[in-house]
Amino acid sequence: MTGLRSAVLGAALVVVYTALISSADAITKLIAGSYAAPQLYALSGLIVVVLSIIADRHPSQRRGLATTQPVAMAVRAVATVAAAVSFFYGFRHLPLADMFLFIALMPLLAGLMSGPILGEHVHPAAWGALVAGFVGVLCLFPAGVHSVSAGHGFALAASVFGTLSMVMARYIGRFERNALAQVFYPNLAICGSMAVALPFVWTPMPLADLGWVAAYAGLLFAARWLLVVALRLLTAYAVTPLMNLQFVWMVVLGALFFNEIPGWGTVLGVAIVVASGLFLIWDQIAGAEARQPGGLRRRFGRVRTDP
Repeated sequence: MTGLRSAVLGAALVVVYTALISSADAITKLIAGSYAAPQLYALSGLIVVVLSIIADRHPSQRRGLATTQPVAMAVRAVATVAAAVSFFYGFRHLPLADMFLFIALMPLLAGLMSGPILGEHVHPAAWGALVAGFVGVLCLFPAGVHSVSAGHGFALAASVFGTLSMVMARYIGRFERNALAQVFYPNLAICGSMAVALPFVWTPMPLADLGWVAAYAGLLFAARWLLVVALRLLTAYAVTPLMNLQFVWMVVLGALFFNEIPGWGTVLGVAIVVASGLFLIWDQIAGAEARQPGGLRRRFGRVRTDP
């Protein structure tokens, strides 16, 4: 596959991913008001595990579910479980648009985690962008810090653990191309860990709610598989701007199904966080160009070599 075709395919996958994951998030918010986290995740995790096994039997897949990176996969699985629980309670307490502000922090956090985990150089701009991102988060609290709630704490934890899971996916992708394994093991961990607590929190579910759980699992399965493939086809700085489309989906879904209209603080905060993320992307691209032969001439004009 040529570089252009890979880029176009990767971009299309990310756009579809944002629609799928936003729809799954909306179902999480719907379910979170009536049930405990283990009930949603034990059932949905089991469904995703079964879907992964079925998908592996397809002739075009047939790579098995083994992994060559068991330690890294275990770290990704634990981070995914922690992120899922944090997202659940974040969505229970916060509007969808407010949650996106914390989701938008994830590319900035990834810029910092990529240094120790992926061995990528962390530019000073990454720290500046992260500071700007937290300034954007502060826009959620025009009444002061005393308005910070438990929901905001869960949302921040979700962004940290979710970023770790994403960076570990990029790390594992360097060594193996079996994207399905990266869907299977984290969801197996979610199913197993949540099943332990399930007997203590189980509430009978009507058929309609079981349908929502199945829909959530299907959307999550497709979204996570697409994202792993997209992260292999595109660089992180190409994926990040496209993922900002998730804010549009969340505003639309929040308005249609939950009567949520984002306030000025949310919009301003998202604008600051997105702008800082785009600046970080620009810094990465500019730095990559400067390191290429002739890069300085392209950026600053002809470099004189005569005395």
